Amino acid sequence: MAAAPGMAAFCRKVWEPVVAKARRAVVFIDQPCAEVLHWCGGAELLLAAGALNVKEFSSFESGDSKQPKAVFVVSCPLRGRALEVIKDVVSQSSFQYCVVVTAVSPTEAADARTLCEQMEDKLCEWMGNMNFTAEVMWAPLMLAPLSPHLLLAPAFSSLFPLLPSQDLQLLNRSRADKKRFPGLGDVDLPSMPQQLQLHIRNLVSGLNQFLEGIGVREECYSVGHLSRIIAGELANYPLAKNRRKTAQSKASLVFIDRTMDLAGAVGHHGDNLVEKMISLLPHLPGHTNDVMVNMEELTALHSDGELEGILAPGCLAQPNNPAAQTLWEALLNMKQKEAVMEVRRHLVEAASKEKLPIKMSMGRVTPDQLKSYVHLFKENAQVLESHCGILQLALATAQTLKHPQCSKWDNFLAFERLVLQSTGKTELPSVLNQMSSLIKSHSNRTDNDYSIEEIIVLLVYSYSVTGEIHMNNELENREDQLKKAITQCLCDEPELSALMQKITGCESPSKLTHEKANCAVENIFTCLHDLTKFRSNLKLFHSVLVPGSNIQQAAYKPLLKQVVEEIFQPSHAEPLDIEHVSSGLTDLLKTGISMFMKVSRPHPGDSSLLILFVIGGITASEVRMVKDLVATLKPGAQVVVMSTKLLKPLDIPDMLFARDRLHPDIGI
Repeated sequence: MAAAPGMAAFCRKVWEPVVAKARRAVVFIDQPCAEVLHWCGGAELLLAAGALNVKEFSSFESGDSKQPKAVFVVSCPLRGRALEVIKDVVSQSSFQYCVVVTAVSPTEAADARTLCEQMEDKLCEWMGNMNFTAEVMWAPLMLAPLSPHLLLAPAFSSLFPLLPSQDLQLLNRSRADKKRFPGLGDVDLPSMPQQLQLHIRNLVSGLNQFLEGIGVREECYSVGHLSRIIAGELANYPLAKNRRKTAQSKASLVFIDRTMDLAGAVGHHGDNLVEKMISLLPHLPGHTNDVMVNMEELTALHSDGELEGILAPGCLAQPNNPAAQTLWEALLNMKQKEAVMEVRRHLVEAASKEKLPIKMSMGRVTPDQLKSYVHLFKENAQVLESHCGILQLALATAQTLKHPQCSKWDNFLAFERLVLQSTGKTELPSVLNQMSSLIKSHSNRTDNDYSIEEIIVLLVYSYSVTGEIHMNNELENREDQLKKAITQCLCDEPELSALMQKITGCESPSKLTHEKANCAVENIFTCLHDLTKFRSNLKLFHSVLVPGSNIQQAAYKPLLKQVVEEIFQPSHAEPLDIEHVSSGLTDLLKTGISMFMKVSRPHPGDSSLLILFVIGGITASEVRMVKDLVATLKPGAQVVVMSTKLLKPLDIPDMLFARDRLHPDIGI
């Protein structure tokens, strides 16, 4: 799979105007923009350009009396809370020059120039002198290039397709009986809460500017309800029409709802090292797509007592180190065994280059062997600095392989295989029966047993891969038994994890009554039943299960794989389930003419560039699967995967039971 030329370069280039303004300034940056910058060069870019400091975008921050210039970089519209934070910081400082950069295009407004001028006047007012200098700029700072073929949008990491059991009910609650939506397919953008509408429009605006930046005109397609709404908004976006008239090349942009296949998001079938890193290592604070790497091995420090927290963590993003960037992309694109060997090869090459006394060894690579190679670099500060990127990735590899939960990965995989074999015979009750034996109260649980969160992950996998179910007495009884076991287990927990607090609505076990626990578990199963229905209206993609036979075992076939196969099928027949979203009257006229004449509809395989945008997150394994699949089906095709975040299995329960899907926090 060839990545589209210039995409990652464009993501980095859009930071140039921001960097140019950073000279002799204190830079205040919000978390989504900081995360995008992290993959484009990091704070190092700003500091190298002469920034005095880089601080969090917060009302608790300010500049000191000797810092007359500030640059604010935000991912959200300049309104509401974002405006309050800017006012707080400016009012507490001694700035004479303020620059505000927003990632949301001001051309959304009817009179953008007037709004910018009003904002500039406000900044001067807050600085205390109308003769001081204020600038309001816009830059498309939406996408983080994790690799040339993987772009993520951190500002939209909480965006997730809606659920009928919770979200549709909430939407209908505020509508008259006769105007209630029968199903999610009937919901349109204007009927959504204002915050969610704004969030989606911000995404569409950002995508439009990105497509303008890389010079393409797109045909929009969708698989799923929320995807259809987003594709429709982009297809009919007023500012996109002129762009499409002048763009030099074509792209097919296919939006896919994550809820169409959650088995791929929570499953452990992907043989990918990066997926394990993202899942097992602690996340980097303020980030959704990177982890903390413990760097103690390269120091004489020990993180205990007073020294705890003194050592800055390493991470996976290495945009300023070409050798480490090459290794990172190899880790994304290889199977785990090959990836681990590649880590060793890079370490050996770096050590040989620096004439370090490395002892070569063949055969299986162990975490201890990688650590022993890393230790060779710690005695020489200059050598350590030169190869710091590779050392961080090597330590991330060693710490992942040695993580206590790493061995559990195979246990999950074994249970998922059991689910596939049972589900092939439509025996969900037997799967639930097996699961009941896995549930243990906190006092009886060892590290090898499943926590409640992990049981929920297994349930999400089982119901998503099963697809449409028909309730009967046996299934009802099995579910009731499981509900009772989980409820009792919840009530026995000495502490509630963040996810359990979200699910139960209780901050501590003392507030969790049996009734509240039972209510939370009922809600879990209502959501699980929702997951079985998302593909029921599809003709070709209605199942992600390949049933077993006398000669082969049942297998999971990812929806994303089915979509790519359908796009690149040799017959080039019109896709049944990949809906083309028209861009207004011209397309409708074409459709009308095609009823009488041989006018072919647009096909997602027509364009030289295919962009797959998964709404709700994607796993590292799925990215690699798409890359390998395209290389087989259509070698040389340009395919880029975009999404809202890089997923780990526990992200899905967190998003399924989020209470703010309809009211995302977008800084307003």
